[in-house]
Amino acid sequence: MNSPIQSIEDDLVFLDEPDHDEFSAASQNQASWRIMIIDDDPDVHSATTFALGSLEIQHRPLSFVHAYSAAEAREILQKEKDIAIILLDVVMEHEDAGLQLVNYIRKTLQLADVRIILRTGQPGYAPEIDAIRDYDINDYKTKSELTRTKLYTAVTSAIRSYEQICSISASRRGLEMIINASTELMAKHGLQNFASGVLTQMTGLLNLDAEGFVCARQNPLGEQDTVNDLHIIAATAGLSQLVDRSLAELNRPAVLDLVSRSLSSKQSIYEADMTALYFNNAEKKDFTLFLENGLQLNEMDRRLLEVFCGNVSVGLDNVILNSRLHNYAFYDLLTGLANRLKLLQTLNETLSSPLKEKSALSLIDIDHFAETNDALGHQFGDLLLYAVAQRLFNHFGTQCQLARVGSDTFALLGDQDLVNPDTILKLFTTPFQVDHQDVQLSATIGLIKLGDYEGDGSEALKDTNIALKRAKTNQRGGYEYFTRNMGVEIRERVLLMHALRAAFEHERLFLVYQPQIDMRTGKALGAEALLRWRTDEGKFIPPDQFIPIAEYSGLIVDIGEWVLRSALYELVHLRSIGYTEFQMAINVSQAQFSHPLFMQSLHKALQDTKAPPEFVELEITESMAMKDPDLLIKTLHQIKQLGVNISIDDFGTGFSSLSHLQKLDVDKLKIDRAFVNDIQQDASEGSIAKMIVQLGQNLGLTIIAEGVENQMQANTLQEYGCFLAQGYFYAKPLTQQDLRTWLQQRTQPQLSSNQS
Repeated sequence: MNSPIQSIEDDLVFLDEPDHDEFSAASQNQASWRIMIIDDDPDVHSATTFALGSLEIQHRPLSFVHAYSAAEAREILQKEKDIAIILLDVVMEHEDAGLQLVNYIRKTLQLADVRIILRTGQPGYAPEIDAIRDYDINDYKTKSELTRTKLYTAVTSAIRSYEQICSISASRRGLEMIINASTELMAKHGLQNFASGVLTQMTGLLNLDAEGFVCARQNPLGEQDTVNDLHIIAATAGLSQLVDRSLAELNRPAVLDLVSRSLSSKQSIYEADMTALYFNNAEKKDFTLFLENGLQLNEMDRRLLEVFCGNVSVGLDNVILNSRLHNYAFYDLLTGLANRLKLLQTLNETLSSPLKEKSALSLIDIDHFAETNDALGHQFGDLLLYAVAQRLFNHFGTQCQLARVGSDTFALLGDQDLVNPDTILKLFTTPFQVDHQDVQLSATIGLIKLGDYEGDGSEALKDTNIALKRAKTNQRGGYEYFTRNMGVEIRERVLLMHALRAAFEHERLFLVYQPQIDMRTGKALGAEALLRWRTDEGKFIPPDQFIPIAEYSGLIVDIGEWVLRSALYELVHLRSIGYTEFQMAINVSQAQFSHPLFMQSLHKALQDTKAPPEFVELEITESMAMKDPDLLIKTLHQIKQLGVNISIDDFGTGFSSLSHLQKLDVDKLKIDRAFVNDIQQDASEGSIAKMIVQLGQNLGLTIIAEGVENQMQANTLQEYGCFLAQGYFYAKPLTQQDLRTWLQQRTQPQLSSNQS
């Protein structure tokens, strides 16, 4: 229907033209550019193959695929691959059959790489501008203008274009594969999993069925790049027996030599029959992949492989970083043991497994470690902790979960026959050798049996700590098992502590005042300020219950300052209404007294309230006086410089040293109510109270008795020489208003000289 290609003379130089059959045979033996001719005129097919058949383009011959209609072309294109160029006639079965075929090729078959050259013998059916604009074609020629030279030129240009597009597409596909492979690798956790993933992805990307392995340095601190400290951490199926073995054990000199050269040069090495890929990383941890295959790669594939190797190096950095973060999260850096978080993880797993029935948890606390640490230094203390950890690990090994859960506290979780307190304590009978010194240590242990325990891991650890604290309170160097009663007691204590904090914040604490009397005259000389707590329901909580909790929680410091200021304000008010000789006694706790800002807060309270220091008396307990005598003497001296008086409360109950007592700058001793209660009709009873009175008189101190409840006690105390007292016999503790009423009823205000 259409005329053949014009056979006019041109300057194109052809190779010697072989027989058509010989060409076909040759084209099967080497890669060729495949050109499809779609035309309903057989002469066009013959003329085109004659014009191009003997040519080589880019050092590759041409081969041809023929279709004589658009319908036949559709069938062929569904099966044939790697068509480089389609020479397509416009008018075949119908006027636009070629143009419709273009849309089918591009849109239905999704063949974007193939180059399409549209040829027509009747240009009017497909105007050139419209065709190029509306259809995805690469060239448009009329058959009359396609001389041999122009046909060769058009085909050569199209093949070059096709080659570049294929290269770009291959690169894109390679990059997509690299991205997908890298994404999968980034999801791997742990060096061994990551190495297995690298091996799998590498063989998949290169489409290899080759054996190989990955080796990594066992000791990351090693300086020498040798095979002696490299271990195989992943391998393909055929070499799986090598996993976890040293590379030095591999009896294959050629492989060892290749890996050694790769390590020393820190580069990948490609040989004819095997390959070593070196992966760099920020940690300088050697990581090498060996393949029993020589990679014959073109330039593009080599670059793509380098990109993938770069991604592997980044992934390796991430794996090492994640491993380090995992260690930081779950292991103690000093001892290498599990930490509290790891212990809780294992503990929860144990509690939810059959192992629970025979398991026990213990906490092992080193006695007096803080003193050793302070005396010998933190570096020595760290070495000591490491020595303890090593001894525990050497004994229990992997049979139990061993962890460091506090500065000097270790945890042991395992079978209750192994987690035995006698066994553990026996490990501390032999001295620990630290820095060429023998150090004798003891430990105190709290334990819990998990068989019938109903809580989770966090609660079990907390209850074991309760047992440990009970053991430390009862006997250092011993042990206690947790009981339900312990849990009830501590929980009630915690609830009371929270309730006390809330009561203080919402001003439900208040002061009462118990008058202090001169028993000879009945005159009120002062009062002791006492703290009370009444709940919203009107229930009174005894001071002996909430004061220890306030001291334990540290809340006593804030409460104590509030008590001090409130009592001073009351003193100032009493003086303002005429009781100018009245003295206010205020209790100070150990925690409050030893607080570094105590003197500052005392001085500020006196300034703010304008209370006269000489009418203020601070009561400290005898046990406080003995706890740190040197600090006490220094602080008492500072208090006396302010003009404030000092009294020792509950004297006789703390086993104090008389030599220390003589050094204390105090003004008064208070006889404890227990000794006052011992005073009976029999004169032999109450002798301790008598001795305290005599001691006070010898030291030149004022003596006051508390808890006086009857006339006989009052008379006896006066016979001993004690004339000051407080107790229910004279007055119970009174509220602020009741105290003022009581004073008004008992005695007339003592007017100061300027009021007389």
